[in-house]
Order: sequence, then C-alpha cells, then structure tokens
Amino acid sequence: MNKKILIIIAAAAVISITLITFKLTRNSKAINTKGAGTSVSGLLAQEKELESKGDLLAARAIYQKLVNGFPNSSEVMNWEKKIEDMNIKLLLSPVIIPKSMLYEIKPGDTLTKIAKQFKTTTDLIMKSNNLSGNTIVPGRKIKVWTAPFNIFVDKSQNSLILKSDDEIIKTYVVSTGKNNSTPVGTFKITNKLLNPTWFKSGAIIPAGSPENILGTRWLGFDLAGYGIHGTTDPKSLGKQATQGCVRMSNSEVEELYTIIPIGTEVTIVD
Repeated sequence: MNKKILIIIAAAAVISITLITFKLTRNSKAINTKGAGTSVSGLLAQEKELESKGDLLAARAIYQKLVNGFPNSSEVMNWEKKIEDMNIKLLLSPVIIPKSMLYEIKPGDTLTKIAKQFKTTTDLIMKSNNLSGNTIVPGRKIKVWTAPFNIFVDKSQNSLILKSDDEIIKTYVVSTGKNNSTPVGTFKITNKLLNPTWFKSGAIIPAGSPENILGTRWLGFDLAGYGIHGTTDPKSLGKQATQGCVRMSNSEVEELYTIIPIGTEVTIVD
C-alpha cells in the first residue's frame, strides 16, 4: 500500500516539474520575443523597415523611443541627429504633420497671399508641395505650415537652434563674433536677401566673389549691420570668427532661408 502511494506521489512530482518547466520555457520565449521589439537592435530593425517604406513619421517615433528608452547609450547623439534630419525632411515634404494643414486654394489666391495669411514663406509652400513655379489652381489642396518658428543662438556653444512653438526642429553649428562681439538679446528678421552683396568699409564685394564673406544668403536683424548669413570659410564654423554676425554653411543657411519668414524672432544668449 505504501509503495503505491509512493509511486503516485513520485508521478505527481514528475508531472508538476514538467508543467513548471513548460511554463518557464514558454515565459522565457515570450520575454525574448518582447525583448526583440524593445531592444536597440530590434528597434533599429523596425526603423530601417519603416524608412524603406517611406513612413518617416513612424521611423522618427522609433528614434524618439530609442532616445527615451536608452538615454545612456553612446548612440544617443546620433539618434537625436536622425530625429532632426527627419524633422526637416518631413517639413519639406507633402506629408501632413502636426503644425501643418491641408489648405484648399481659392479663386484669387497667390502663393504670396497664402504665405502672408499663414505667416510662412512661399519657398516653404513650394518646396513642401513639389511646386516648380508660382502658378496655382483653385480647388487644389496644398500643405501649409501654420505654427510660428523661432531661433535660439547660444554663443557659448556656437549653435543655432530652429524651433517651432518651442519644439526643436534642428540644431546647426555656427560661428559667432570674435571677442564675444555678437549682440545679446531678442531680435527679429526684417529682411532676406539672395546672394547678397557685401558692403564692406571702403569697398563693394559682389555676390559670388571668394572675398564676399556673406555667402549665398542674408537674414537681417532689426539691428543695423547684424544678421545670419552664409560663408566662404566653412572651416571657421563652430568658432568665434565673425565681425558680430551669425555665420552658417551655405547649404544650411539656404535651408533656413526657405523655412523662416520675415518677422521670425531670434534670441541670442552668451
């Protein structure tokens, strides 16, 4: 009788161990599966697939998840740069994102009129809608940016940050004034020039001249003689090297020129 009881107990123990082992194995597989979707490699694989499909909004969200989920990773700065690069791509694309809308063109509308209504630029409207000219057709719907931009310049870091409603769009490396000569304060963009002429003391340096330090674009402040411009000396970026203006690479100042309208606020700090 005792032998039978012992056999039954032993059999029950074996069954119990088998069930526990099965549950542990199943839970381990579930954890591993979940981990594949939340690990760095798993998230990067998802991002690559989304970007290959052209879904930049979802791809950007993956990079944001990486930044938030793995703040101590050595790759955080690269991920943040990817987010900013995608911000610009989305801004300049027809994709409707927060702070933009679909606007139906009305009879009598012009790009200038629409840009003025929404406090944006004709360049940005054209770029984000793949328009090759100023001709627009009533009834067509186009993407229009609706939120104000603002610029923040940190002289100590030689950086310029483009924001929209205080959300960072992109960070640029710039040059500021020698001997801390770039003025501090809040200014506004009051004029924009393509291929500006440099009116140097005692000389007029035409656009395109290697001696014209203004480069390909000028964004003037409401403080005479100061503004944001391009450069003929890209090696100087990241340093205090100018006569007081904020200097950018030509390609990046052209990008900024497309995006920001006259009236944009610029804040400069030490």
